[in-house]
Amino acid sequence: MFKLFFAFLLVAVPSVKAGTSASAIASLTDPAKLATLKGDRAANPSLQKCVYWLAYAEGQGEKPEVVLDESAKLNKTAGTPYAGFVSWGLLENLKIAKELGLLTPEGMAELKHGKSATTTKGQYSGQKADADGVIPVALCPELQNQVMNLELLPASLKRSKSDKVTDRAKVFAKELYEAKLLSQEGWEKVQR
Repeated sequence: MFKLFFAFLLVAVPSVKAGTSASAIASLTDPAKLATLKGDRAANPSLQKCVYWLAYAEGQGEKPEVVLDESAKLNKTAGTPYAGFVSWGLLENLKIAKELGLLTPEGMAELKHGKSATTTKGQYSGQKADADGVIPVALCPELQNQVMNLELLPASLKRSKSDKVTDRAKVFAKELYEAKLLSQEGWEKVQR
């Protein structure tokens, strides 16, 4: 009986791992859940946890794109512009996390709990990397709880960025507006 149970565990564990990342990300990016968040920068921990789950899945041999497709199916956003922007944003943040060296065992532990991980590579080594809006939230409060609008930045870059509207933010705002994910008022504020 023990052998049968052990054989079951060997077969079941990989499937549990495969679904865990997608399920976690589906919950963390569910637009209905994000809309209920209260407080300043309330979605930041969601981004950090999503980066953890993508890195975890990749470490288990899964492709991050496949995990994100599955998560969109689970939270019923698959095939929508919302899912596309969330997927793009999370893949970019995974890339940033790798470039900054956030995916160390210590960094993974911090990200798993929605905390800022410490940069271990490059000129920003030793600084915490926190989430900040691509489009400043002060300018477009409607994007406050949108994971797709967040990116990981070292502390000194975040401070220097402040609420400046970059060319990248203008392009992103236009894309969101055209996809009906940003109001006309928000788009106009960014373009000024």
